[in-house]
Amino acid sequence: MMRRVVFLGGRYMEYGKYLFFGIILVLAIMLIGIYNRLVQLRNGFKNAFSQIDVQLKRRYDLIPNLVETAKGYMKHERETLEAVIQARNQAISAQQSASSNPANAQAMKALNQAESQLTNALGRMSVVFEQYPDLKANQNMSQLMEELSSTENRIAFSRQAFNDSVMVYNNARETFPAVVFASAFGFSPASLLESPPEHEKQPVQVKF
Repeated sequence: MMRRVVFLGGRYMEYGKYLFFGIILVLAIMLIGIYNRLVQLRNGFKNAFSQIDVQLKRRYDLIPNLVETAKGYMKHERETLEAVIQARNQAISAQQSASSNPANAQAMKALNQAESQLTNALGRMSVVFEQYPDLKANQNMSQLMEELSSTENRIAFSRQAFNDSVMVYNNARETFPAVVFASAFGFSPASLLESPPEHEKQPVQVKF
C-alpha cells in the first residue's frame, strides 16, 4: 500500500512538473507573440513617419527661396520674413530629433510645437503678400507658393497615415495582455503628429 501511495505521488509530481513547464512554454510563446506584434506595429508607424519626413524636408527647402524672392518686394517687412526663417530653423531642429526616433513622445511634442509656429509664421507672411500686387504677379513667387501648397497637402495626407499607424500601435499596446508587459519590453506610448488648430491656420497661398 505504501509503495502504491509513493508510486501515485511520484506520478502526480511528474504530471505537475509537465504542467508547470507547459504553462511556462505557453507564457513564453504568448510573450514572444506580443513582443513581435509590438515591434511590427512600431516599425510600421516609424516607416509612416519617414513619408512625412520627406515632405517636411521639401517644405523646409522651399521656404528660403520663398523668402528670398519676397525680399525684393517686401523691404519694409523684414520682421515678418525673419520670423519665417527663424520658425523654419526651429522646425528643422525638431524634425531632425523626431526623425531619429519617431517613438520619442517628447521629440514628437517638440515637432508639433515647431510646426505650429512655422505654419502660423507662413500664414502671417501670406497675409502680408496680399498688400504687394507686384509680388503676387511674380511668376517665380507664384510657382513657389503653388509648390508649397502642394507640399502642405502631401504633409496632411502623410500625417493622417502616420496617425492611423500610431493609433493601431497604441491600441495594441494598451489592450490586455500586452498592457501588462509593454512597458517592461520598452514599448512606450507613441504620440500623434497634430495639425495646427483650425482657428490658428492661415491659408498658405496667393490669390489672384
